Amino acid sequence: MDCAPPAHVGHVLILGGTGEARALASTLAEAGIEFISSLAGRVNDPRLPVGPVRIGGFGGSEGLGDWLLRNRIRAVVDATHPFAATITRNAARAAATVGIPLLRLRRDPWMADGADRWTRVPDLPAAAREVAARGGRVFLTTGRQDVGVFASIDSAWFLIRVVDAPTGALPPHHEVLRSRGPYDHDSESRLLRDNDIDILVTKNSGGSLTSAKLLAAAELGIEVIMVDRPAEPDLPVVSDVGAARNWLEALLD
Repeated sequence: MDCAPPAHVGHVLILGGTGEARALASTLAEAGIEFISSLAGRVNDPRLPVGPVRIGGFGGSEGLGDWLLRNRIRAVVDATHPFAATITRNAARAAATVGIPLLRLRRDPWMADGADRWTRVPDLPAAAREVAARGGRVFLTTGRQDVGVFASIDSAWFLIRVVDAPTGALPPHHEVLRSRGPYDHDSESRLLRDNDIDILVTKNSGGSLTSAKLLAAAELGIEVIMVDRPAEPDLPVVSDVGAARNWLEALLD
């Protein structure tokens, strides 16, 4: 679905779908900076930011570039998820092609400390291989689109936490838990204990929305298979919403 924006969409395009994107929309609205947020439309009933919103894809980097020119966008802030690699690549290519400044607003990754038992892997297939080798009871929190990577594993039982129900193949032994964060430490500890979890599998998304599971796992001595972030184009990057607003204000002035 592509919801039609108003005739004038504003000076700034926020590629969103994250808490940082919603916070940026709020602070730009307060500052009187005209903007439009764009969501991919992959989640049913998404949390919408303030201000105008379009939902749907652009048709790759070429389609995005055409859209930017057609709507006279002066700046783009890519505030998408750290694992939304395709839109980040397309945004970088489109902005460079049409000559529009682009800023990456990306939350800092989680970092392990002395209490953590992390096994870092470069991608989801590597995470699946680690799980298959270990077996046991797995808490899978990588998102509904990635569950199929684990579908062939019959040596483990999976508690699969997702916002929307998975539509692809599922592991033979599993339970689906539909839930939306944020999560607190006590509830995450209880969930891990009640389900006798041996392994937590997660992407290194960063941020505080879902970080409580990591503290709970560390306290319970549960191993974490941590999927590293994909490589991104070489772009100006900030991790703070205020810094993104300052960048836009300086640019638009």
